[in-house]
Formats: sequence, C-alpha cells, structure tokens
Amino acid sequence: MPPDLVAQFCIRMAKYKTENKELLSYLIFNAYDQESFIILVKEEIDCQFKNLNKSNSYLAKKTIRRALKTTHKFIKFSGVKQTEVELLIYFCKKLKSTGLQLHHGKVLGNIYLHQLERITAGLNTLHEDLQMDFADDIKDLV
Repeated sequence: MPPDLVAQFCIRMAKYKTENKELLSYLIFNAYDQESFIILVKEEIDCQFKNLNKSNSYLAKKTIRRALKTTHKFIKFSGVKQTEVELLIYFCKKLKSTGLQLHHGKVLGNIYLHQLERITAGLNTLHEDLQMDFADDIKDLV
C-alpha cells in the first residue's frame, strides 16, 4: 500500500473510537520512551485514587475498578512486560495504601489477589536481574 493510503486509513480509524485515538497517541508520542510513559500512567492512577470515596464501599469499588481498567488499557498499549509489572505493582501499592479492608471484602480482596497473580506471571517472563529488582516490591505487597 502506498504511504498516503495508510495515513488516510489511520486518520479514518482515529475518528471513531476513543481507544483508537489513545492508542494512536501512545504510538506517536510515548512508545519511544517507556519511562516517561510509566510516569504519566502513574500520575493518572494517582488522580483516580484521589477521587476515592472511602465512606461508601460501592463507590470505592467502582473507582478502584475504573482505575484498574485504565491501568490495563495502558498496559495493553505498551505491550512490554516490564511496564506491565511496574504499573501493576504501583496500582497494588496505591490500593493497599487506601486503608480499605482488602481481606474482609470479597470483591476488593479478589481484585488485589488477581493483580498479584498477574504480577507474578509477568515477573516470571522477565530477566533474572529485573526479577530481583522487583522482588522487594512484591514482598511488600504480600
């Protein structure tokens, strides 16, 4: 295909879905620098946890699910296992620091445990040196 036609397809695709626009934005601006991308995502997670309503457990769960959905979306954009592990560890740290009872509530406990499983699975695919770098963070979470 000629480059002009590919560009037209990309512009046409970017018109329709928000996620397509976000992916295109990631590929153009952030794909080359994972460190700055991770910082941006962590700031987004911080903003979502700032709006956490601790007085109502339903609203707290809803906000946590929204933050998790956003985290997974950015992980999907990146496709790098190290980024996935780092963002999930950060999400779990933020979740643990909220002061909500993770082990008494079934929903929040399951969310937390499932993310720990994803971290472990992603960690097993990384190089041994990187595994050692993340080992202390994982001990804090468990």
